[in-house]
Amino acid sequence: MAVGGRLDADMRCPAATDLAQRLLGAWNARNLDEFEALLADDVEWYDPAMPDPPARGRAAVRAFAEAILQAFPDFRYQVQPPICAAADGSRCAIVWRISASHLGRLEPLGYAPTGRQASIEGVDVLDISDGRITRILTAFDPLPAAEQLLGMRLRPIPGTWRAKVAVMVQRVLASVARRR
Repeated sequence: MAVGGRLDADMRCPAATDLAQRLLGAWNARNLDEFEALLADDVEWYDPAMPDPPARGRAAVRAFAEAILQAFPDFRYQVQPPICAAADGSRCAIVWRISASHLGRLEPLGYAPTGRQASIEGVDVLDISDGRITRILTAFDPLPAAEQLLGMRLRPIPGTWRAKVAVMVQRVLASVARRR
């Protein structure tokens, strides 16, 4: 239940939900020092937006966070309650919606800003040990985000010339893959 913009902690494990709220609060406040302090030294973050997931260790996780916030300076998490926590506090699941405008260069690949906004839904699963986050697993469909940011449909519509070309390319790639 939302109270003053925050979620009531799961009574079975308030420490885990509080840690999750603090992590997202630090992100939304752009306080990466606090964000990083909530992570274990050997944290891993898997995100489908990463060029080579997962990011391993605090420095790599922070570098990814900095790259995202540089490219999307208004990136904001909106938690879709409730935050679900394991009874023993070892794991939390957070359903979220993010909105962000692509206003800066996205590193390390160097994608140019599009100036467009994207709004997507996904989930983060946090693994927790000794009061620190040891793993972040982010799950979302990157295709709708890419379509919104590029302003074009990437999934071909069945029966169109784009769909026919996509099928031909897939068949060639499948043939090559079978020969290996």
